[in-house]
Amino acid sequence: MIDQPTVDVAVNLMWCVPGQVGGSEQYLVRQLLGLAEQPSEFRPTLYCLASFGEVHPELAARFPMVPAPISGTDRPRRIIAEHTWLRRRTRGVDLVHHGGGTAPLGGTRPFVLTIHDLQFLTHPDYLSPSKLRYLSSVVPRSVRAASVVAVPTDYVRRTVVDAYGPDPSRVIVVPHGVEPTLGADAPAEDELRQRYGLGGGRVIVFPAITHPHKGHRFLLDVMAQRWNDPDLRLVLLGGIGTADGDVIEAIATLGLADRVVRAGRVPDADRDGLIALADALVFPSEYEGFGAPVVEAMALGTPVICSDQPALAEVVGDAGLVLPADLDAWADALDIAGERAPELIAAGRRRAGAFSAARSGEGLVTAYRRALER
Repeated sequence: MIDQPTVDVAVNLMWCVPGQVGGSEQYLVRQLLGLAEQPSEFRPTLYCLASFGEVHPELAARFPMVPAPISGTDRPRRIIAEHTWLRRRTRGVDLVHHGGGTAPLGGTRPFVLTIHDLQFLTHPDYLSPSKLRYLSSVVPRSVRAASVVAVPTDYVRRTVVDAYGPDPSRVIVVPHGVEPTLGADAPAEDELRQRYGLGGGRVIVFPAITHPHKGHRFLLDVMAQRWNDPDLRLVLLGGIGTADGDVIEAIATLGLADRVVRAGRVPDADRDGLIALADALVFPSEYEGFGAPVVEAMALGTPVICSDQPALAEVVGDAGLVLPADLDAWADALDIAGERAPELIAAGRRRAGAFSAARSGEGLVTAYRRALER
């Protein structure tokens, strides 16, 4: 048997500031973990912020990492470094993978471009004018130059093709993956209820950074106007986004301080445990390119109640309650999820089986090979 030649891949993760880029971070992390389990010719090196390896030791144990000479908070310096430092460091590689939706100008190596979503096209009001101008200029150019564009869902694939007109064969769905060990280290339910002050009543969990499009205000209105069980606890997980102040104000204004637990970013084991103990994971987002938490919930045996945004509807299918963003539509959803819990849990576990880290890694191998064919 003749061994395949090794293919050196430079993975550009300089855009990924740990804890500040939402689901895009987990998408690439789990994809790379899946890649590490695949017998393939590809040998990735990760070019990332120094803090990335500290936050993700599971990747540092599997791949060489080269820390970038920048901080994560300075986007202009990062862009300059991609055009200078990164280009010099990756001049001899066979393939480059730009994981953050944009690619630097020029360069002679074939590259895969991961686009997580095109939110800036559908919700431009949620971006600063400077970021909107940058993405509107750079994303189309990056798509045209890419050998292959990798996307998380068929919804994003259609959006990219419709918006920029690349050859559809160059746009490949590489699904999100969930590792089989998800939830293995979660603390006991009693311990988590005590730690986060959840009492003994029903619990719902919403894991999302507090950006405007995530739908925190809608969910708080549902809590105040429809889900008025005094023992119900809503646990908000995730980082601080641009709408965090509005969320804090709404909790106070709506009189929800006793029923909403702002846990923020918590250890992964606690996060998994909180999702697993919940009566439902709620996800009322206005826009997603995938929506990883809904798959995590299904894998952990927790019913899902989510908005009917196209990517979420695609991912959840009939394994959860997929509803329009309307107070009346959500009014009885929590009770229905409870009544149908055995059915939804079984359907969710089956559905989650299609989104494994191994399958995600296989998709990335396919994207890499397709890129080298061009």
